[in-house]
Amino acid sequence: MLPLVLASLMVPAMAPARSFATGAPQSATSADKLDINTATADQLKALPGIGDAYSQKIIDGRPYAKKTDLVRKKVIPQATYNKIASMIIAKQS
Repeated sequence: MLPLVLASLMVPAMAPARSFATGAPQSATSADKLDINTATADQLKALPGIGDAYSQKIIDGRPYAKKTDLVRKKVIPQATYNKIASMIIAKQS
């Protein structure tokens, strides 16, 4: 009887974490990221290292095919991009 109890206790630990609200697996998704093609200046300024000047340059350089275009087009420096890369996405319309 004991092995059955241990096995039943282990199964929930192996299941993926699920969100209580939706029942969906918890993970960072593109929905959690700021779209640099549609974000407002205030939303962009909330990112680390992005102030008035960079937020305006990002807006002026739209559209972006990839988020790496921010560095490729010399909109922001690599060091600033490194701070925000995990927080942004460039969605295509």
